[in-house]
Order: sequence, then structure tokens, then C-alpha cells
Amino acid sequence: MTTIESDAWTVPPAGPFVHPALFYVSDDEYLAVLVPFIAEGVASDQPVAVAVPAARLELLRSAAGDAADRVTWVDMTQAGRNPGRIIPLVLRRFADAHPDRHARIVGEPIWPGRTATEYPACVQHEALINHAFAGSDVTILCPYDTVGLEDHVVADARATHPVVWEPNRRYSSDLYAPDEVVARYNQPLPEQPDVDELPVTEPTQLSAVRRWAAERARRHGLEADRIADLEYIATELVTNSLVHTPGGCRLRLWRHENHVVCEVRDTGQLADPLAGRRPRPPGLRGGRGVLLVNQFADLVRVHATPHGTTIYALLRPAAGTTSGD
Repeated sequence: MTTIESDAWTVPPAGPFVHPALFYVSDDEYLAVLVPFIAEGVASDQPVAVAVPAARLELLRSAAGDAADRVTWVDMTQAGRNPGRIIPLVLRRFADAHPDRHARIVGEPIWPGRTATEYPACVQHEALINHAFAGSDVTILCPYDTVGLEDHVVADARATHPVVWEPNRRYSSDLYAPDEVVARYNQPLPEQPDVDELPVTEPTQLSAVRRWAAERARRHGLEADRIADLEYIATELVTNSLVHTPGGCRLRLWRHENHVVCEVRDTGQLADPLAGRRPRPPGLRGGRGVLLVNQFADLVRVHATPHGTTIYALLRPAAGTTSGD
């Protein structure tokens, strides 16, 4: 590992994208690095955003003092519950609003309590940030609680971040390999024995798709507003398949742990791992189906193989609801 002198990082250089992982073991270490990072940005008239879990958000806001009024604060447990939303709706939205200045963002998408079902999407998100912001004039600093997180999560952070910050040193990661991480976590959800399935081959079936999805979602305990979201998700995913792949698709609905899963399988090849994670350019017609699915779903997972692509959109029923099957 190559050590970098700490004072060289007081003010991030203009132009190159900087994407460090911050490893911390306590609130004191968390604040010791992040409060100066925030204050230096504000003092340099750089736009600063902090997107971390709610408890950490209040901790930082209180410690930031007068600088807090010039910071954009985002509860990552809400805005980033689905990691597929974070690049377009949190990071890019903030950075793109300040194209003339170096932006500083603290983003903590992986925290203790993230589930094993969520984690592959989280770590792929961290890897894909490097492609989404290559050449951008922004620093995105990602804290990792090395006490509360499992060892493999910390190891993955070294692979998804080119630089590691610790309270007393900063160094290049000799394990940096973001594309390997994206490939390694290209995983399907576990197969289920009892799955409702609807083959779809024609756009004329879209009305039937919505009715079919709503009926089965109701059986699985989704409340009315979430059923409307699922109808929209199913329609967008099926339409996307019909437009981009021959032979139609299979729409499947099933329960996985505490989620209802809307799954679409087709024979298409997903060439762009950032699909659905880029903001839609103004004036562009179409091309936002998966982007909107990311906004409506609580979690989106993608499994791409040489034989086809499966997209899973997961929605969480209200607490206490169970499947009616």
C-alpha cells in the first residue's frame, strides 16, 4: 500500500474524481475525520452534502456547528434504502447542481443492519460510483463502521475504493478492483418452489399484466399504494423487455423473506451496468424505465448471464402483513 501524506488531502484537487473509504471504529473517529472534511469544504466555498443514516446524520449535524447551515443533509436510510437510487437521486443530483465547483459528498450506503439480500446491490453501487463519476470534479467519501460491519464488507470496501482513509493515515488500496466486485455480486435471488408466472409476448397484454400483478400482490400482503407501485414496476419492466429483446419475457411474482418480489426474465443482454442509475438528460424521450423502477422499489437486484437478464424489484409490505397464499 502506498501511503499518502494527510495534509495533501486537506483540500481535494480540482478535476479528478476522489473516492475514499473511511474506516472508523467509534463516534470519536467518525467525527475526527468528517467534521474537518465538512468544515474545510464550507470554508473553501465548496458545496457539501452529507448522506448518512439518521443517527449519524444528527451526530454530524450537531458537531458541525455553524457550518451545518451550509450543508445539504440527507437521511440515507430513506433516500438510499434502494442502492439503485443513490447515484441518480442523491450523488448526481447534488454534484450536477454545482458544475462550476468541486463538490464534497459524504455518502454512507452500507451500515450495520443492511440485510444479506440488500448487500449485493449495495456493494455493486459502491463499485459503479467509480464509473459514474470518472473525471468528475467531486469527492465522495464513504464511511465504514469496521466494528459493526462484517469483515468481508470491509474487505470489499478496499476493492471498491481506490483510496482508504483511516484517522491517522491515508493510502492507496492495493486491492482496488471494482469491476471484479460487480461481477462477483452478479447473483440471482434464491429460487422459490411456489412462484406465480405469466408469459408476456405482446404489448397488448400490458393491461392484463397490471391486473395479474395487482391481484397477486394483494394476496402477498401489499397495501393499496404499494400495489399501485408494483403495477407500475411490472408494466415498466415488461415494456422494457418487449422493446429491447425478442421473444418476450416471463413475469413472476413471489415472496422472499420480508419482500414481495416482482421479477422479469428475458433473453436480453445487459451491456451497461449503469442502466437505470443515470439521470435522464433533459429533452430525451424514453429511456427511463429502469430509472423509475429504482425510484418505486425498495430494492432492485439484477442478474445478467450470457443467456439472459433477470431484474428483481422488491417491495416491502407493511409491518405485520403476511402472504395470503
